[in-house]
Amino acid sequence: MARIILPKHLRIATKKWIRQILADYELESQHIKILIQAGETWDRILQATETIEEEGDYYIDRFSSPKAHPALAEERNSRVLFARLIRELNLSEEPSDSRPPGLKY
Repeated sequence: MARIILPKHLRIATKKWIRQILADYELESQHIKILIQAGETWDRILQATETIEEEGDYYIDRFSSPKAHPALAEERNSRVLFARLIRELNLSEEPSDSRPPGLKY
């Protein structure tokens, strides 16, 4: 397999995680792209979590009303996306029936 160059903006721990998965599994090129997207999404989750911890869950807007921090939505959306990307990789040993059944028309 050709050497895979990971994006420079990924955190060191995330790069290590990706390299470990690449060492443990034989992935096709489309799965490698999904894995890298999962790593980027994981970093986005961490970034949003750090922002929330630093700035708080809520803030007071100019009308003195409490508002949810935008990073809360970013964190939530990124967690959903990360779970979907990992599911798409299907790295489990056993086949999973975690997807809902298809619609029958």
